[in-house]
Formats: sequence, structure tokens, C-alpha cells
Amino acid sequence: MFSRPLRRYRAVLAYDGTNYAGFQRQVGNQPTIQGEVERALQTLTTQTVLVLGSGRTDSGVHASGQVISFDAVWQHGVPALQRALNATLPHDIAVWQLEEASHDFHPRFDAHSRVYVYRIYNHPVRSPLHGRYHWHVAHPLDITAMNVAAAQLLGTHDFATFGTPPQGESTVRRLWHSQWAREGSVLTYTIEGNAFLYRMVRSIVGSLKLVGEAAWSVEVFIDAFHACQRERCGTVAPPHGLCLTAVNYEPKSADKAETTAFWREMKI
Repeated sequence: MFSRPLRRYRAVLAYDGTNYAGFQRQVGNQPTIQGEVERALQTLTTQTVLVLGSGRTDSGVHASGQVISFDAVWQHGVPALQRALNATLPHDIAVWQLEEASHDFHPRFDAHSRVYVYRIYNHPVRSPLHGRYHWHVAHPLDITAMNVAAAQLLGTHDFATFGTPPQGESTVRRLWHSQWAREGSVLTYTIEGNAFLYRMVRSIVGSLKLVGEAAWSVEVFIDAFHACQRERCGTVAPPHGLCLTAVNYEPKSADKAETTAFWREMKI
């Protein structure tokens, strides 16, 4: 029996996912983000600690805003725990924020929305300085056409063409933001939704890339989207260009009931 109370903590993680088989712990010895954080916590607290995440980023996907929670007994204060974790974790994982949370906080089910950013380096010659975090596309991309297509995704739709549900059966999701921006040779796609299907963002990006290089028209993209058939998806973009940048927990009042109803419908 511990003499000090068990507390729930909420943290924001940043990580380079290159050397990891995704966020979620895997069977066997594959390195994962969850596994490394749990290992660090066990080292520091001598307890078996379960880490919960706001989302299961795929193998090779990065994050600057992954939110986690865990319960632990720790007697030295929050700042000391954050410093100790960052001293113990591998160099490619960092705890950017740490605080105590209510005992009913859940990083996944309490989240209102998640924001992902995908980056393309659009230049005829590859860049060694961009290669780790950008998809190199040599052919010029028409960002105007890509944004016309991307705007069709806004709202609540069936996204079955672009992914499969990680749990449950529903492929309906809601998007609040879907837009490309260009700065020099770098194209950045920002997408915000209540939840995402397995490989949904990468599938959308790959299909929009086909629009940008005129392999698909906007009309073909829309037809594929509305078909709700996985085989109609275009190219699946590689994982290294994708980053989970934020998880939001403060919905507008009008959206709170909808968010609760969504997770109830998912039955997860």
C-alpha cells in the first residue's frame, strides 16, 4: 500500500516517429512511443504504469502535440517529474508539458478535435534537410486545385474511401479544417477533425496530390470520395510527412453534445 495518493497526470509529447512502430505498444520487442514512456515511468517510480494516448499515430509518424495520461505515485512535484522523464526518455521523445489532471480525464474520449499537418517538399531536386519530415514530390503541384478538392471534405461525411475504423464500424467523421498552404517549395496541409480513420490523413493527402499533378481532376476526386469504397482511394502518402500537432479539449458549447454523441455511437 502506497503512503502517498495515486495521481493522474496529463502530458503533451513531442516525438520523431522515424524509429518507432507507431504510438501504441506492440506485441514483441518493436519500439513504440507508449512503450518507451511506460518504461521511463517504471524506471522513475518503480511502478507498472499504463499510458493512455489521444491517438494512435502510425509507424514513422511524428507528433508535436500528442496528449497522454497516466496514474502514478510521485512525491517530488510536477516540474521534477517532467525533468526526470526528459532525462530518462530517448532523445527523440520529449515531454513538452506536464500537469496534474482530474481522475476522470481521458486523453482520447475527452478530446474535441485533433489537428494533423502533412508537409510536402515540392521541388525537382530532393533536399537532405527536408527528407526526414517531408514527402518529396518532384512534379509541380497545383495548390489551387488541391484546395478546391480539399474543401469538399469539410463537414460530416462517410470517409470510407480514405480509411478503415480502428475500432467499431462507423466510417463517418467530421472535419472543421482542410486546407493547403505554400511557402516556397514547402506545401503544408492542415486537417482538423473529431477523429480519424486508420491511414485517413495519408490517404487524403495522396489523393489530393494526384489532383495537384493533374492525374486526377477535382471531379474524379469527389466521385472517389462519395463512392465510400476503399479501393477508390488514390496514392497513400508516406508516413514521414505527417505530424500530430494538437489535440483540443475545449469545444464550442454547440459542439459538446455532438462530440459526446459521436463517441457513444462509436461504442468505444
